[in-house]
Amino acid sequence: MKEDTSEPNEKQQNLANEADAASPALEELQNAYDDLNSRYLRLAADFDNYRKRMDRELDARTTFAIENFAVELLEVVDNFERAERAEGAGLPEGMEQIKKLFMTILERHGITPIECRNLPFDPERHEAIAYVPSDAGEGTVIDEAVRGYCMQDKVIRCAKVVVSKGMEE
Repeated sequence: MKEDTSEPNEKQQNLANEADAASPALEELQNAYDDLNSRYLRLAADFDNYRKRMDRELDARTTFAIENFAVELLEVVDNFERAERAEGAGLPEGMEQIKKLFMTILERHGITPIECRNLPFDPERHEAIAYVPSDAGEGTVIDEAVRGYCMQDKVIRCAKVVVSKGMEE
């Protein structure tokens, strides 16, 4: 017995009707997906643009800060050049004035020297270059070879110090 395929059977007709009914729902879901995907891509592009803009602004602020600091230091350079041309007894006094100006500029930018003489050795702030016997207690800084500096409470250069190992017997 041969089946007639020219007319759809009832099962095929039901499947076709369900597909026609599902088609608007599927199309609606596809549109919602396309909308969400498009919004996601725009948001990702906006975030990437924001990140690049923030990087440029940070670079500009850093450059501007360094430029302002350099302009202030040029005053010190000018004074050193004047001191080179000076002769006589005024030179030591001029050098002292230049040092004061330089320290004022550093302090204005939050850069301060680390005090260390006659204080206990602190490996966070000091770098020991010698360990010598002395009248001072063991572990006390007795001399400073190179001054250390902090910037906003962060050590930017450790002080190079000589540390006492106490009295030798």
